[in-house]
Amino acid sequence: MRKFLSPSMLLVTLLVTLFGSIAPLSAHRFFFGITDINVNHKTKHIEIIHQFTLHDVENLIAQQQQVNFSPEHPQYEQLIRQYFEKHFKIQNNSTSIKLDWIGLELVRDKLFIYQEAKYPNFLIGLVVKNGLLTNTYAKQVNTVNFQDNDIRGSLTFGKSQQVAKIIANH
Repeated sequence: MRKFLSPSMLLVTLLVTLFGSIAPLSAHRFFFGITDINVNHKTKHIEIIHQFTLHDVENLIAQQQQVNFSPEHPQYEQLIRQYFEKHFKIQNNSTSIKLDWIGLELVRDKLFIYQEAKYPNFLIGLVVKNGLLTNTYAKQVNTVNFQDNDIRGSLTFGKSQQVAKIIANH
């Protein structure tokens, strides 16, 4: 004797099958981060804002630390801070410019990191080292947009390019 599914069970089965087949498509195939570096001439600071996909950063730290990593983790901000301070640097004449940690913000599926540096000069000639997520995600591309009164432009970083110099684009 054959058993048939009730209409409600048929609907549940159909939805599970449908969403089960879509789930792999919802995982993103592109890994990118955006960093904005601006000079605030009033405060004589360089202001830095990083934007990354939240779960990419959380997965990376969970993998590195071998922990379940989420905002509830007691060292959540500390571990993110350590990672960003290790993998993003700005230098002038081979001397690192101290980046002060302002904080982080979670907005939907995005992670925003805020840093600043006391630096009364302009951006031309600074060397940017950006290895954020590039060793974990082979296709990670990081764009650094920069701007002061004299110049504006972008630098691109990836697994094979993690250091670039800001030059005048006249």
